[in-house]
Amino acid sequence: MAKIAIINPAFEVSYWGLEHAQKMMGYRANMPVASLPLLAALTPPEHEVVLIDENVEDIDYDMLADFDIVGITGMSVQRFRMEEILTELRAREMFVVAGGPWVTVEESYFESLVDVTFVGEAEVTWPQFLTEWENGTHSRRYEQAEKTDMTTIPTPRHDLLKNEHYMFGSLQFSRGCPFQCEFCDIIVTFGRRPRIKNASQIIDELNCLKAQGVKIGFIVDDNLIGNKKAIKPVLAEVARWQEENDYPMVFSTEASLDLCEDAELMELMARCNIQSVFIGIESPNEESLKETKKYQNVRERGGSIVEKVHIIQDFGIEVWCGLIVGFDNDTPEIFENQKTFIKQARITHAMIGLLHAIPKTPLYDRLKEEGRLDMSDQHEFGTNVIPKQMSREELLHGYLETMQHSYQPDVYFDRLDSLFLNRDFMFRTFRTEYFRKHKWLQVKQFSFFMAGFCVLFWRLMRGVPDKDLRKIYRRRIFGAMKSRFRSPSIFFFYTIKCAMHYHHYKMTTDMIEDPTKFVSSYGKSMRTDSPNHEHAHEPAGSCSSKTPVTVGALPIVKEVAACESNA
Repeated sequence: MAKIAIINPAFEVSYWGLEHAQKMMGYRANMPVASLPLLAALTPPEHEVVLIDENVEDIDYDMLADFDIVGITGMSVQRFRMEEILTELRAREMFVVAGGPWVTVEESYFESLVDVTFVGEAEVTWPQFLTEWENGTHSRRYEQAEKTDMTTIPTPRHDLLKNEHYMFGSLQFSRGCPFQCEFCDIIVTFGRRPRIKNASQIIDELNCLKAQGVKIGFIVDDNLIGNKKAIKPVLAEVARWQEENDYPMVFSTEASLDLCEDAELMELMARCNIQSVFIGIESPNEESLKETKKYQNVRERGGSIVEKVHIIQDFGIEVWCGLIVGFDNDTPEIFENQKTFIKQARITHAMIGLLHAIPKTPLYDRLKEEGRLDMSDQHEFGTNVIPKQMSREELLHGYLETMQHSYQPDVYFDRLDSLFLNRDFMFRTFRTEYFRKHKWLQVKQFSFFMAGFCVLFWRLMRGVPDKDLRKIYRRRIFGAMKSRFRSPSIFFFYTIKCAMHYHHYKMTTDMIEDPTKFVSSYGKSMRTDSPNHEHAHEPAGSCSSKTPVTVGALPIVKEVAACESNA
């Protein structure tokens, strides 16, 4: 029997991390990386497993001396912290194994600091390694010959996590994406054929999360609707579970823009209580989209990109998005075009990132051949891409200015009001047949939302140190209450949006005041278009996540999460 510890290193402050809002609301992290509980579930029962997430607890190196195996996972933005941890573990002569997104694309990076390396998915190789380790025949490198059969994956051990320190939980339905975006490592690691779990597996995981008191979940799939035909019956079963259990959980996920083309699929998502989707828009510049082979965003069906976003919003699902600057077809005009796009699209939360070439992707190979890659480990201008139609200084300056503009209070709240107040936005979940037939849920909804609003408003006014911002938040919230007085849920959601604005505003202000800090910290990220960054979900060889896109209204505190999930 082996005593095993698996570590997820600390993250630095990021757009999706909501660290400033977390501190205000008393939490340590937004969500656990899904790899930890999955690796624990893949470990044969005769072994003891301890999960350590440095985002919610310190690493006790003296305690680790009692373990036979210490594993570490991590993505690109964690690589420097991973190296520090591995250096300490090596100095203490511990047996160390490493995997995750960063190791998968740069497997030699920690070569001198680890005993065993895992590349790619590890549902097969992790148990194989443990058996061989017991027999004294283990290898130094493991990589699965075939993609994981998703129907064989066990229920993750969410019970081993310190769930009370997270704002919400994570779960996974599928892996893979059918598209071919040049910059994306998802299709490199997981392939272009979406693989989906059985509905029974997902229901088991939902019951596990429910037993742990998790009320808010992020479905970490890189594209939940990659196989629309196959996912529909799965979503129907999840919807049935929600109805049978009086809607105990609320979800958010990632999907492609072609979601707008399928009303049946959107209705199923609403019945599942999926209230928001993160969509990789990337750019309003169609030539840039064609350049990067994001053809699904330029199809004529459904209209323009803005019109497609409006279709999803008008249906009753909030849209968050990722935008990228620095494509070959981008000129300095792209920054104003991005600002105009998110305003017209009524997208409150838009993560604007610098294009970054991830090793093993087609983009990386192409730019390396063209001599347009910064091959240093820490990039002076926040990205390893040398742009084609602007200088690196112009790209960085334009990026920072665009982020700062997007989260100025008046600009942010004008976008928010354009959707929630001017368009009378309401989540489709609350208008589904089940909710219409169960009037008592509407009463329960009213009570919970009002209670939740009071708690959140009090915490917001206590937690935001800037009195001018507090004044703005009060004015905006009271304006929303006046405008939508018949919809108490909006009071709750609007207050949450204020808390989230504080994080985005604080982070972007810090970036502008000290760009060098941004370059040395945020510039480490290999990909900033996605809340998952580099797949939140796989076991040792490919997963860990910084943060999810959050639920349409991101319930920040668990004591009022029921306002959304039980309504």
